[in-house]
Amino acid sequence: MTENNDAFYDDRPWLSSYGEGVAAELETLPDRSINELLRRSAREYADKTAFTLCLDNGMHASLNYREVDQFSDRFASWLRDELGLQPGERVAVQMPNCLSYPVAAFGILKAGLVLVNMNPLYTAREMNQQLRDSGASVLVLIDMFADKLEPALKETQVKTVLLAGIAEFFPWFKKTLIRLVLKLRRQLPSTSRPTVAFAEALDLGARRLDGKPFAEKALDTDTLALLQYTGGTTGVPKGAMLSHGNLLANLAQTRQVAGPTIRKGEDVILTALPLYHIFAFTFNLMTFYMEGCRNILCPNPRPPSNLRKAFEQFRVTKFSGVNVLFHALCHEDWFRKSVPPIDMTISGGTALHASVAQEWKELVGSELCEGYGLTEASPVVAANQPTGEIILGSIGVPLPGTDIRIVDDDGNTVPPGEPGELAVRGPQVFLGYWNRPDETAKTMRDGWLLTGDVATMDERGYLRIVDRKKDMIDVSGFAVFPNEIEEVLESHPDIAEAGVIGVPRKEGMGEFVRAYVVSRNPKLTEKEVIAHAQEQLTKYKVPKEVVFRSELPKTPVGKILRKDLRERDNKG
Repeated sequence: MTENNDAFYDDRPWLSSYGEGVAAELETLPDRSINELLRRSAREYADKTAFTLCLDNGMHASLNYREVDQFSDRFASWLRDELGLQPGERVAVQMPNCLSYPVAAFGILKAGLVLVNMNPLYTAREMNQQLRDSGASVLVLIDMFADKLEPALKETQVKTVLLAGIAEFFPWFKKTLIRLVLKLRRQLPSTSRPTVAFAEALDLGARRLDGKPFAEKALDTDTLALLQYTGGTTGVPKGAMLSHGNLLANLAQTRQVAGPTIRKGEDVILTALPLYHIFAFTFNLMTFYMEGCRNILCPNPRPPSNLRKAFEQFRVTKFSGVNVLFHALCHEDWFRKSVPPIDMTISGGTALHASVAQEWKELVGSELCEGYGLTEASPVVAANQPTGEIILGSIGVPLPGTDIRIVDDDGNTVPPGEPGELAVRGPQVFLGYWNRPDETAKTMRDGWLLTGDVATMDERGYLRIVDRKKDMIDVSGFAVFPNEIEEVLESHPDIAEAGVIGVPRKEGMGEFVRAYVVSRNPKLTEKEVIAHAQEQLTKYKVPKEVVFRSELPKTPVGKILRKDLRERDNKG
């Protein structure tokens, strides 16, 4: 390990790049658990609107902070006092963005249990895999997917299933109307499995409480809060163990960076990303709940026109999303004609393309601040700070209290500007993988989290993600990174999306580049795409093949699944 390189990182050059009002040292929160934070916010902002669910047809309903506190108390009581669950038991929640989600999630944490977030679009096989791995004893499921229950619960430890409707907490008439429409559309399947209605569980919990607040037990910061499964972009999902302390640390870090631009009790954030994803859970759900703001929940941002009514009916001032969503909104006529007064936009989850960031700034009038994180870090590691210098193409600087190293394959630090694997150390770094000590040992080295991402750091501490280490393409000994090629392809006016993978050469000499493209123009040809790439890329980076697709496989937050592209390629 080169001494001079170590000295560079030890000096934390990024501290001098912090924005106005952002302290260099981490300012911790006064809470010892997420539960204490929830109580504190409920007391301070009791009558403020906490959450509003807005459907794509404009129908909406809301809960204020007092109601969220009371309903989550009832759910906590039902879990602990009615079911008899013990601290540390796992409860799985599988719902899109809706008012039931924060009530269920907060109730689980208040009861000293472990929240297992699950994607509601999972197949029965994927549900079964995660339920068996987590050992969850309770599943809270959106009723529209009840037909998956029978195969999903085979050989699991799930004893109780709750079904929640998308219109839970709506006024009676609206709730009845929504359910009637769903039934007519045959979107409310039946199941032979015994279930409990979410509303019934809340009523039973209320009887147990008998008008008193739920008396939760004090928790240590090391107490497990979430089993957050990784996206599975590179293999079978693993459960990252995130403690109350991990989450509180990351909340303190994001508050320190974004806090100077957040108006407590006033801002309105639109949440289009799914709350079961760690980025939306920490940033959209918890950060803005902590600050007494209003959260507009949208169940599904696809197509982007689903967000139109939410933007039109509410004065959205804060927004977070991913590259593909920003790009799509910029090309929606209704969005362009009535641009919302967004003064802070955060990009995460996948790489932000400079052309998209520039287009957003010109249209909306405020900068797009790209950040970086991963499930194992609760998740935020670095960000362009709203009050600092925002550099396009960069993920910004490490958060307060976070240490960074860029290392080679042998673990030695590399000089500034040179690519290497990004390693992270800080209070937000997870406890390890659930029941996977071997995988934990591969990822954690001497207290450092190896992210698997290739990055560079400049002299001022700004980071750039080059690409996923596992996605790197070997072209005749040259390292080629898909992100760079994808951004060049998407700068073509006729290309909506692009995904790039390496394909083994038949002669066994490395790989060649193949691009998968979604075109806006049915007349676009492979030759034209390659010619466009040749104008901006050196020869060995230019795709040798272009495959046109109507859509590309993505994670719930819009990250293109190169793994799936490779698998489809292997199947012929």
